[in-house]
Amino acid sequence: MSAQFEHFPEETRQFLAGIADHNEKAWFEENRALYDTGYVEAGKAFVQAMAPRLKAISPEVHAEPRINGSIMRVNRDVRFSKDKRAYKTHLDFWFWHGEKKGWANPGFYLRITPDQVLLGTGMHQFDKDTLDSFRHAVVLPRSGKALQAAVAAVRAAGAYEIGEKTRKRPPRGFEADPDRAEYLLFEGLTATITLPGAVAFAPGFIDICAQHFAATWPIGQWLKTEL
Repeated sequence: MSAQFEHFPEETRQFLAGIADHNEKAWFEENRALYDTGYVEAGKAFVQAMAPRLKAISPEVHAEPRINGSIMRVNRDVRFSKDKRAYKTHLDFWFWHGEKKGWANPGFYLRITPDQVLLGTGMHQFDKDTLDSFRHAVVLPRSGKALQAAVAAVRAAGAYEIGEKTRKRPPRGFEADPDRAEYLLFEGLTATITLPGAVAFAPGFIDICAQHFAATWPIGQWLKTEL
């Protein structure tokens, strides 16, 4: 694909719509060329185009243009899932921080379906140690106020959703000032926006992604600095 990548091709939409309707190996094998063009090659081109823009936001971010790098594999792990469909029906990307790829550090993520685009910054679910560090950071005045400032900056930049508020009650042993006590109900921290799927297939998509990643980065920066 051209180095001047601006949006995903029609083959991406066709593959994602097709695998949603025919989630079986026979269809996948018959349409492997569509997968190669619309999923693998388009994904690589997107990562290559996105990498310098992300590094301008956060120089330490990792962007690897390969399957199981920044491009999530299409095969589902069904070992522990009630859903036994063999293939994902979306195209996911993950740009991470830290020496080893994983979810233990904040990153930028993007999900594309024919109907919807979801993108943002953060950590969807903290592990036990990170959750404990997060709660202490909420409680402490300096880091707690820095969190409030980061959230305020993201909200001022656009209609972003701040997640992941999953608890109904604060955890035992933690108490924060009323103006930030709500964050003790969070077990992850993300800033996301949902867009119509059509934007992924229209000129200017690479610019849209860069703008939203930059706008949500204060959340990622806080996580990277404070945890």
